[in-house]
Amino acid sequence: MIRLLPVLVILALWIYAFIDCLNTPENEVRKLPKVVWVILILLFGQVLLGPVAWFLVGRPRRNAPYGAVRADERRWVAPDDNPDFLKSLEAGRPPEGNDETGRSGDSAPEPRHPDEELRDNRQDRNQDET
Repeated sequence: MIRLLPVLVILALWIYAFIDCLNTPENEVRKLPKVVWVILILLFGQVLLGPVAWFLVGRPRRNAPYGAVRADERRWVAPDDNPDFLKSLEAGRPPEGNDETGRSGDSAPEPRHPDEELRDNRQDRNQDET
């Protein structure tokens, strides 16, 4: 059993590297085209050169922010400097109005709070009763 352990480890690493390479999108593979990496993994898998080279050189970095692939894209950006985040904020903002309150002149008045309406109704009834 102990004699089979190195063979099983090599085989498992070979299969894992091959499947990982096949599942990696073409634009995220580093240094060489994806087809070349598949061939290298298959040809040099028995001596672990292909799989080890894939893990060290060809595999994409998983900690890259926002799916960055190139080195100049691999920097963290604060939310207020991220253009995608700022666009998402702009999409949720209502359009600006004409006057200083932010409301346009032809829009409907703001709905009143129910408590204010009740208070006004009570005041009107008290004035009618007197």
